[in-house]
Amino acid sequence: MSDANSQPGSGLNRRSFLAGGAWAVGAIGVGGLGAGLAARRAQGEQYVWQLDPDKCISCGNCQTHCVLDESAVKAVQCFQVCGYCDICTGYFPTDQFELNTGAENHLCPTNAIRRKFIEEQSGVRYFEYTIDESLCVGCGKCVKGCELMNGSLYLQVRHDRCLNCNECAIAVACPAQAYRRVPADQPTILKAKAREAVAAAAKAEGAAEGDAHEA
Repeated sequence: MSDANSQPGSGLNRRSFLAGGAWAVGAIGVGGLGAGLAARRAQGEQYVWQLDPDKCISCGNCQTHCVLDESAVKAVQCFQVCGYCDICTGYFPTDQFELNTGAENHLCPTNAIRRKFIEEQSGVRYFEYTIDESLCVGCGKCVKGCELMNGSLYLQVRHDRCLNCNECAIAVACPAQAYRRVPADQPTILKAKAREAVAAAAKAEGAAEGDAHEA
């Protein structure tokens, strides 16, 4: 989930980088989701399980209670909310670490978070953090850490993996009752601040396009 325009030296400043509507893709989901949902609709299933990120407490049950060996729940990133911080508490532990990408400095136990330098402005460095879902186990450690900052990371059920059980084992074990059934054609639940940020970015992009046409 990268973009050539995000490379250092591209001439884009951080504000325009954050405004790019394409960066909602981390929150909405990629790869196999549409095919998985189409197959389920063909089987007559109209609802799927999803996790409400505003109720989630990152307890770790998503990792340990899914009926699959590898949980269908994955961490996702809303780039419009992310602060692109040099010291990210979703990536680094809150103590005993050095500011580098060595494995010993990762909060994530499976190295599922990718950290990439974007740009430097006025002596402040900005980094992009993306999730490698093939490595993510849904433990929620990055989500809990990110809550100390912007809260751009959260958990969602990936429906290209989910078996859509009649009774979801994670939902039964969830202490926050954060799981519910949602329409299969609207399978994601954006975090409230993510909804607001994505809507604001889309509005700003629309206004910019309008100005460009007028010019």
